[in-house]
Amino acid sequence: MRTLGVDLAAAAAKTAVAVLEWAGGSARLEHLALGVEDQEIVDLFGSSGMTGVDCPVGWPDAFLPFIAGHLNFEAHPVLDHDGIEGRRLLAYRDTDRFVTGQTGLIPLSVSADRLAHPAMRCAVIQAKIAREYGPQARDGSGRLAEVYPAASLKLWGLSTRGYKGRGAAESERLGAALGTLSAAAPWLDLAGHQGQLAASDDMFDALIASLTARAVALGWTLRPDGRHARAALSEGWIHLPRCGLEELAG
Repeated sequence: MRTLGVDLAAAAAKTAVAVLEWAGGSARLEHLALGVEDQEIVDLFGSSGMTGVDCPVGWPDAFLPFIAGHLNFEAHPVLDHDGIEGRRLLAYRDTDRFVTGQTGLIPLSVSADRLAHPAMRCAVIQAKIAREYGPQARDGSGRLAEVYPAASLKLWGLSTRGYKGRGAAESERLGAALGTLSAAAPWLDLAGHQGQLAASDDMFDALIASLTARAVALGWTLRPDGRHARAALSEGWIHLPRCGLEELAG
C-alpha cells in the first residue's frame, strides 16, 4: 500500500507532500517534497491507494444559501443566521464541531479564517482529480480523506504542540516532535529525510497526514454515523484515528 499525505497551502511554496510505502510490518518514506504544484498532487494521488489532505474539502451547508440570499436580496436565508450562534453555523462545519468534542481542538474555519484560500485551491485540485480519476466522496469513503495532523498527534498521545513557525523555539520543538514520533514508531523508516522534516513543519504535517491516511485505508478512523453522515457528504469529514500509532504497521 502507498499512502499520500498533503499539507495544502494556498500556494505551492508552502505545500508539502509525503508518500509512504507500507510492507512487511513497516513503512518507508519514499517521497518527500516542498513547493508542490497541483499536477504533482494529482499524479501522486493516482499512484497512491489513499490520500490524506490537511485542508477542508467542503464548506458549511448553511454558507451557500446565506451567500445566495445576500446576493439576491432575499432576507430570510440571511436573517436565519442573525446573532453569534447563527454565524457559527456559517463558520464551522458539522465535522469541525465533532473534532472539538472528541479532542478539545478547534479547527480553523473554512469560511471565516485563514483556511479560505487553501480550501479554494483544494476544490480546484478535487476537480482535477475527478477529471482524471473520478469524483472522490467528501466523507472520505473513496481514495481521498480530509485529515487534521494536530488531532492525529494528540490522539496518538504524542506531545508535539508549538512546533509551527520559523523561530528558534519552534524549530527546537519541531525537532523534538520528530524525535518523539521516531521513538513511538520504530517501524517507520524516514529514509534519510530527518533533516528536511526537522526543518519544515509543512513536511512534518504531510508525513502525519500520510500516516493518518493509512488509518483511513484500514478503516481505523471515526466515521460519520447517521447523525453526521448527510452533512459529511457535502461538507467533508475530518478523519480521526481510533487506533494506536503502533497498529498502523500491521
